[in-house]
Amino acid sequence: MQHGRHLQVRPCDSACHSHTCPAGSLPSSALLQNRFGSRNSVRSPGVGDPARLPFTRGTPHRKVGFMKIGIIGAGNIGGNLVRRLTALGHDVSVANSRGPETLKALAEETGATAVTASETARGARIVVVTVPLKAVPDLPSGILDGAAKDVAVIDTGNYYPQQRDGRISAIEDGLAESRWTEKQIGRAVVKAFNGTYAQDILDRGTPQGTPGRQALPVAGDDPAAKQAVRDLIDELGFDTVDAGGIDESWRQQPGTPVYGNRGDAEAITKALADASPERTADWRA
Repeated sequence: MQHGRHLQVRPCDSACHSHTCPAGSLPSSALLQNRFGSRNSVRSPGVGDPARLPFTRGTPHRKVGFMKIGIIGAGNIGGNLVRRLTALGHDVSVANSRGPETLKALAEETGATAVTASETARGARIVVVTVPLKAVPDLPSGILDGAAKDVAVIDTGNYYPQQRDGRISAIEDGLAESRWTEKQIGRAVVKAFNGTYAQDILDRGTPQGTPGRQALPVAGDDPAAKQAVRDLIDELGFDTVDAGGIDESWRQQPGTPVYGNRGDAEAITKALADASPERTADWRA
């Protein structure tokens, strides 16, 4: 990828396994671009001046160590996170909407434990919610009950109103996508992986200090939860950029310069700064 140019990839739908779409679920009628040029001309106060933005990079990372991790959703992003996290030695439980018997092959491949959605978070230090946005309200009530007291919940979701999710009025009215997800599940979330190509999780991780190491934006209100997620991403082989709180997470929604961006920490910081709060027509109902 060359930043600053429009990126077009072969489109895929939510059931495909081509691993070409950020978050692994871009619908077939949508076309990815990692830059929107003049569409980002509307700026909020302070945008474009990195010194005034909350983004930080170069935060020292700790070795994560063994953890119990629950993954709700076994699509492209969820499946590849299962593969990488089990390979790193974590105890991973995974669920989908169709039942654990449909995850037998993934469990046998990786050593993960296939469970029902209600069991996924039990004892987990990190829970990843990686389902289509329209499916979030249908998750079982109390799905995070039984998780560790200091659980960090990762939201990988994106709002695709025209192509998959239909109209969600609160988001159309300006609520950040992950803030809406928080309201549905009753827990604070950390937004990450939503603009990441699923195959990159398997292929593009590199050791700390590698020149040009790919970086991912991470947004969240709880500093401890955010740091836990950043440490895990570092273990997966990627730098991170602190993208601020959840109310700032619109900077990494579809249609922003950071969405689908494979840049290093400097490039991701600039892309976040260049984002516009205006949701373009491509990403409205």
